[in-house]
Amino acid sequence: MKISVFIATSLDGFIARLNGDIDWLLNAGDTNDPEDYGYSKFIATVDCLVMGRNSFEKVQSFPEWPYAGMRVVVLSRTLNTIPDQAVGKAELSAGPVEMLAAKLRAEGLGRIYIDGGKTVQSFLRAGLVTDMTITRIPILIGSGLPLFGELPGDIALDHIETKAFPSGFVQSRYEVRK
Repeated sequence: MKISVFIATSLDGFIARLNGDIDWLLNAGDTNDPEDYGYSKFIATVDCLVMGRNSFEKVQSFPEWPYAGMRVVVLSRTLNTIPDQAVGKAELSAGPVEMLAAKLRAEGLGRIYIDGGKTVQSFLRAGLVTDMTITRIPILIGSGLPLFGELPGDIALDHIETKAFPSGFVQSRYEVRK
C-alpha cells in the first residue's frame, strides 16, 4: 500500500499561516489557468484520504465538499462525532497512525493520501510515508505552520522528478528510501 503526500508549501516551507489561513495559497497563480498541477491524475489513484482535524475544519469552510465520492478519514483525539454537515462524508479515527494504516492495508486499499501538517509529520515519524509530491509556491509568508517537524532521524529520499510551471510553481516528486 502506498501512503502519499501531495501538498503545496510557500517557498519558505509553510502550509498555512499561524492561524491556519491558506489565503496565500488560494490566491496563488493565475485563476484563468486551467493547470491543476497533476492533482486530478493523482487523486484518481487514491482509495482513501486521511486528514487531520485542522485540515478537516478548513475544508468544511469551503463552499462545496471537495472530496465527493472519496472515503475520508479524519484523525482526531478531540472530536467524538462528525459534525452534522459532514455526516456521510467522513469518518473519525483517534489513531495511532500505525493502527490506522494497518487497518486500511487489511481492507486492501492501494493508495492513501495524507493531508495536513501534523498528519504528514505523524506518518513520517512512524515511517509510513512512501512518496511525496511537494509544490512550492513562489511566495514568502515569513511564519506559519511548517510542513515538516521534528523527526526521530534522517529520512532519505530519492528524487523522481521536478517540474517548473509557467505560474512559477515548482513541483518535486520523491520516493522515501526504504
